[in-house]
Amino acid sequence: MSEVEFAMILCGAVLNGAVEVHTPYDVSGERRSVRIDCETDTQVIEVGLDNRRSAFDSVHQALFAAHATGKAPMVVMVDTDGREGAEEYQVEAAARAAGVRYVSVDAAWLLRWRMTWWLRARRGEVSAGGPGVRPVGP
Repeated sequence: MSEVEFAMILCGAVLNGAVEVHTPYDVSGERRSVRIDCETDTQVIEVGLDNRRSAFDSVHQALFAAHATGKAPMVVMVDTDGREGAEEYQVEAAARAAGVRYVSVDAAWLLRWRMTWWLRARRGEVSAGGPGVRPVGP
């Protein structure tokens, strides 16, 4: 699965946020926009996949999105292999240093959540945690 697909599950089904939000900003007289993986009422969340160099820009993206929206930044790393690799270690260290909340989420847990979400919705349950969510950092 891709980062966008995991972001859709995490944001839409777990955090009740908006996925792939484009937020405008002005620079040098030009209107630009930044894409935010997930935006809730209080947070902007950048989703990254483990073992991918593209995860290295997660902290930067979360901090800029926070600057653009006034919301708290957060990085969620999707763990696809059950171990902490170099990318996860570096992103977590950078997030801690910058005061950005960092959470690691098990990919299999997200997939199970997606497959069983309709059962919880049918019962009216809402939950944003579980054994697959491992908060770390500030």
